[in-house]
Amino acid sequence: MKNINLLLKIVVWMIACLFLFVQGVAAAEGKPYKRTLETYVVPDVTLLNQDGQEVQLKNYFDTDKPIILDFIYCTCTTICPVLSVSFGYFQKKLGKDLDKVRLVSISIDPDNDTPELMKEHLQKYGAQPGWDAFTGKRGDIVQVLKAFDTYVANKMNHYPLTLLRGPGQKEWVRIYGMLSASDLIAEYEHLQ
Repeated sequence: MKNINLLLKIVVWMIACLFLFVQGVAAAEGKPYKRTLETYVVPDVTLLNQDGQEVQLKNYFDTDKPIILDFIYCTCTTICPVLSVSFGYFQKKLGKDLDKVRLVSISIDPDNDTPELMKEHLQKYGAQPGWDAFTGKRGDIVQVLKAFDTYVANKMNHYPLTLLRGPGQKEWVRIYGMLSASDLIAEYEHLQ
């Protein structure tokens, strides 16, 4: 038991150091988050949306609309609610332009996040049409997480990440850190 507690303390300390390092880099750039451009290959997997419908992720992402993507789980009480509040506020700010962008939340806890729970999560944060949530088989979700370089073995160790891709672009804007709704709007406007 002592070894487990010591190991847990070391892991928490390492995560805290990494977080502080990233925040320091971001602060040096004048933003509370780190922004990079990355190229990802969307895996050819089938996921379930909040209505229980099968969706081929690669085809869903093959769109002329900008995509804003985050990774959440429904029972999260730290990072995920902040990300979801930002998505909800972002949609409100879009107003009549809701249909011009795709917001996507993908579960990192497919063993527990059913389509019904994903739908409840969307409703909780005032989701409008254009914001979809996906879950699926563990193997498919892990494939997606690895493709977007966001996989962590334990969901409790996940970190705040938002990805944006403009229409027709191959590169994704990778935002590492807590992105406020106003920052999200500014990043979205840069895609145009």
